[in-house]
Amino acid sequence: MRNEKEMMDLILNTAKNDERIRAVVMNGSRTDPNAKKDIFQDYDIVYIVKDIDSFTSDHSWVDTFGKRLMMQMPEDKILPPPQNDGRFIYLMQFIDGNRIDLTLIPFEKMDKLLSLDSLSILLLDKDNVIGYLPLSNDRDYHIKKPSEKEFLDSCNEFWWICMNVSKGLWRKELTYAMFMYEQINRNVLNRMIEWHIGIKTDFLRSAGKLGKNFEDFLDKDEWNDYVKTYTNADYENICESLFNMCNLFRKIAMNIADHFGFEYPYAEDNGVTTYLKRVKEFPLIAQDMNW
Repeated sequence: MRNEKEMMDLILNTAKNDERIRAVVMNGSRTDPNAKKDIFQDYDIVYIVKDIDSFTSDHSWVDTFGKRLMMQMPEDKILPPPQNDGRFIYLMQFIDGNRIDLTLIPFEKMDKLLSLDSLSILLLDKDNVIGYLPLSNDRDYHIKKPSEKEFLDSCNEFWWICMNVSKGLWRKELTYAMFMYEQINRNVLNRMIEWHIGIKTDFLRSAGKLGKNFEDFLDKDEWNDYVKTYTNADYENICESLFNMCNLFRKIAMNIADHFGFEYPYAEDNGVTTYLKRVKEFPLIAQDMNW
């Protein structure tokens, strides 16, 4: 596997030796001083280029970066549809384990398309058009404090979707129930946990993409409770995990409400919890909910 110096030399020398490439920016986990270092870290690179069509009309030029296992070109796809905003992206996984996510941005559209977050590092600027960038840090990714409206909307969404999960389980509609559970309510739970971690860290840290660093910030019992919200495809196990998720959500949300002086929606919580318990006991031939 090529080491970091070899990869960085390759990325920069390619840019230096091509007059069409006018600037190079790197961002992502490799520029984050708080990120854990491992062999799977990508090289997130932006090339500011002139005559972008001369690059995208013949993609063989990226062969210079090494032998690839696979490549994606999102702007060359139909599904999912491309952004068509002028940039072109190469996602390259190499045989040796390295990966480069390379974005080409037209020089003339740089002001519109170049997004410089707090993790951006300027590696090359042949025309001095980008200017000084401060030392990289993850401040743009720190957890943000919720407003009471954001908090209440999240609670409302969570308890509402719980009823959809319950309905899907009763109907034995596995794909529907699991979509509602994992794709929607998991995201709401994760948002609430991020706010909980924000309180613990004075909102000065990031919990990582998709909550990948949750375990680092939650205490042992909280993490174990979170793990119990995952399940397999067995209906009984999904139902048990749903109640585990509800218990954890309630605990975390009530602590957040107490911290900020928000009103926790006890009525929604109590009503939906009763609903879930009743639906769990409904026979499959039930004709009404018989409240």
